[in-house]
Amino acid sequence: MKVGNYTLYSIETSQFGLDGGAMFGIIPKTLWEKEAPADKYNRIQMVTRSLLLVSEERKIIIDTGNGDKWDDKARSRYNIDFGEINLLLSLEKYGFTPADITDVFCTHLHFDHAGGNTTIEHGKVVPTFPNATYWIHQHNWDLANSPSEKDRGSYLAENWSVLAENGMIEYVKDKEGFIPGIELLLTYGHTTGMMHPLIRDSENTVFYAADIFPMAAHVPLAWVMAYDLNPVQTIKEKRSLLLKMVDENWTIFFEHDPVRQAGKVTIDGKNYRLKESVIISD
Repeated sequence: MKVGNYTLYSIETSQFGLDGGAMFGIIPKTLWEKEAPADKYNRIQMVTRSLLLVSEERKIIIDTGNGDKWDDKARSRYNIDFGEINLLLSLEKYGFTPADITDVFCTHLHFDHAGGNTTIEHGKVVPTFPNATYWIHQHNWDLANSPSEKDRGSYLAENWSVLAENGMIEYVKDKEGFIPGIELLLTYGHTTGMMHPLIRDSENTVFYAADIFPMAAHVPLAWVMAYDLNPVQTIKEKRSLLLKMVDENWTIFFEHDPVRQAGKVTIDGKNYRLKESVIISD
């Protein structure tokens, strides 16, 4: 897909699983399991999916997935699998390597979005993208480095400490666009200062959903995660976004849906739902 000056590629980086109840909050299992069947441990199948934006000047990757720094126990807990899809294979598919990336856009620093920021070489944590600038919102950076007991397990300093030490981070302090051709929206329900790139031209608008719509099943207003710091705020933010998505025919990019890269939404009466799936890249 081409939008403005950018060619867009869907970059799958891992398969993994999280507890279905946590992923759907107050929604009963009898409902959410129709959309996302659970395994014997109540985990639903998910992926980590990044968006690669390529122009003449820049190669930008939005979020980096779980990364590969997990020990066997943690991989088993989250059912992390790099066998069929991983960051290197997905980049190679389109002719790129981590060294080609000029910018890493971190929507937020939860481990399943920022784990691929760094990797291990010769027993040492190093930047995965050695030539990139990493963009992180100041509000989320502050929370990640002083998390509450509720979200402490989601923020792992190994995913960003070496970047700060090497001076590779640029801190975003407002919602002004900082990369040409990319607008920026902010939400605060899931976590503080979650950034959403908006890539658009006269024909298309692509909204990178991150964890406000992690899967197509999360399009309905009340379908929000128990992981959210402020679920009521998430619903308010979803309502505002969904109005624009329907009116302006936006495409939502789903970071965790195992089947759909992206989609468009519609409203039936008072209920929002997925209207159609969209393929960003083959």
